Amino acid sequence: MPYEIPPDLAGLGLAEIAEAVAARRLPPVDEWQPDATADSGMEIRADGRWFHEGSEIRRPGMVRAFSSLLRRDEDGFWLVLPYQKQSIAVADAPFVAVDVKQDEEDGAPVLTFRLNTDEFVTADAEHPITARGDADTPALYVRVRGGLDARLDRSTYAQLAEIAIARDPDTLAVESRGAAFPLVPR
Repeated sequence: MPYEIPPDLAGLGLAEIAEAVAARRLPPVDEWQPDATADSGMEIRADGRWFHEGSEIRRPGMVRAFSSLLRRDEDGFWLVLPYQKQSIAVADAPFVAVDVKQDEEDGAPVLTFRLNTDEFVTADAEHPITARGDADTPALYVRVRGGLDARLDRSTYAQLAEIAIARDPDTLAVESRGAAFPLVPR
């Protein structure tokens, strides 16, 4: 039976999040190097919605399945299969972080994000939070895997800002698993 993800990230502990991450096995798209290429006719819009030839893909299971095949190469974003890779247009980032939870592990803060694909990512040195744009209109991202990022939606951005202000209102930065991340672009 597949692991069912509760709708509320706040109700999960670190052990439950780790179990959910372990239960989701992704295909080895980084190992696949097909020669054949094509255009998938798909796009991911800035708000995280997926489209195929102009029609929105509304089934969450389909979006999760396609997102597990995503890879970013030097020449763009791809849906990768063992025999072919298909280009996919991505307006901003392929994922959207829709929730964040702050926990503690060995007395240190840990920030875990839930994505629009029901995946979890914990910010650390390999999954940094980056601020892009400028000080007036910043955008925050967290690295998911490979060259793939998730943009924080407005409410998740606000949650992270509250965490930063509670930590130190003068620096506007957060910490997770020993790494510090400024929330203002440099």
